[in-house]
Amino acid sequence: MHTDYRDIPLQFPPGFVIGSATASYQIEGAAAEGGRTPSIWDTFSHTPGRTWNGDTGDIACDHYHHLESDLDLMARLGLEAYRFSISWSRVLPNAGSVVSPDGMGFYSRLVDGLLARGIRPIATLYHWDLPQELEDAGGWPNRSTAERFAEYAARTVEALGDRVHTWTTLNEPWCAAYLGYGSGAHAPGRTNGADALAAVHHLNLAHGLAVPEIRRAATNDPDVSVTLNFHVARGEEEAVRGVEALANRAFTSPLLRGRYDDDLLAQTSAVTDWSFVQDGDLERIHQPLDVLGVNYYSTVTVRTWDGSAEKVRNDGHKDVGGSPWPGLDDVEFLPQEGPYTDMGWNIAPDGLEDLLVSLSEQFPAQPLMVTENGAAFPDVVTETADGPRVHDADRTDYLVRHFGAARRAMDRGVDLRGYLVWSLLDNFEWGYGYSKRFGIVRVDYDTRERIVKDSARWLSGVIAQQEA
Repeated sequence: MHTDYRDIPLQFPPGFVIGSATASYQIEGAAAEGGRTPSIWDTFSHTPGRTWNGDTGDIACDHYHHLESDLDLMARLGLEAYRFSISWSRVLPNAGSVVSPDGMGFYSRLVDGLLARGIRPIATLYHWDLPQELEDAGGWPNRSTAERFAEYAARTVEALGDRVHTWTTLNEPWCAAYLGYGSGAHAPGRTNGADALAAVHHLNLAHGLAVPEIRRAATNDPDVSVTLNFHVARGEEEAVRGVEALANRAFTSPLLRGRYDDDLLAQTSAVTDWSFVQDGDLERIHQPLDVLGVNYYSTVTVRTWDGSAEKVRNDGHKDVGGSPWPGLDDVEFLPQEGPYTDMGWNIAPDGLEDLLVSLSEQFPAQPLMVTENGAAFPDVVTETADGPRVHDADRTDYLVRHFGAARRAMDRGVDLRGYLVWSLLDNFEWGYGYSKRFGIVRVDYDTRERIVKDSARWLSGVIAQQEA
């Protein structure tokens, strides 16, 4: 039976947290200020042909210089939580071990500013911006990168760990591994399936090594988390199982069960022998989590490819020649039924409900949080008597329906602790540059002016409704 998620009352239980999210390279700018040294995204975006229009994050939203006004904006919107990421290159320049006072000072001011405004700080340690020095030394396919990440986590939490409410180790390691080292669509732009799978393991290991460092260094008993982008696959059963193994269970099984599943190892055996997994690694990776972050945008439809026609790969990810699906050469991704966002992703709020219920059934004791959900649409600025406005009805409707799907999942027993909208600001959308706008606040990339969109006003209303 079709569910109209618009009809579901958006009343959430006490303690449910509603806010928004961003990532450092996408909004901060100040790429060479305060001692910050290059990350792989600096190198990648400055390489001709890698990003739309040659766009880079050199200036982005210039959040680094608009910190106080952006904090005031969050307060005006009534955000209860703000999820941001920390630039490894800003706090530990040259991938070193000496903390930059300027770099760490920026995040200290951010955290203090959030707390002063009654907003919960949720800090992500890694949102894809690996220091270039570590990529030069081998990157995520190299085991030492995981060890260096644990050191970076320790230094950062020692500095901020008396004030941050939630620490998230990694954001979407699927993208970092498979798009960065398999397809080449993301930095560092490598196209090697074996490297991608080694990166999967070393990202998992980085999380496992970092969690004890976070718990040791923090003094305020924070929640510890990881955020995964789950592929909600539909279609032929065998193809669905293959996609779920590579995209979802390559992370949830080691992180939450302490193992790599046999079908994952079997279907990737022609790509790698997994000899990079050392004794004790899975025990190190399997750490208790206070909350599991869930990022969701769309679904995929798959079937087994019989070779009779050219293989279709409509998986929602930018195709630059390499494959983000090592070992799944016999699976094709079919076009999705619309409507679509500006990214070409199908709008399927039922996929979020199904995902949350499935995760709750697989891991019944694990609290969840929607750490990213949102949509890119082409916005139009309208001049009114009250100033410029953005009437983004499509984005607002998208959020209404997905919030409704989350509420319905909770009614079905899911322990969901919060919902963070992607994104607070229009920003540098990775390989798509500044051509896609996800923000609930518009950014004029010439003047850096912020314009609150109708979707942000809607979100403020939902938050106010909880507090009434």
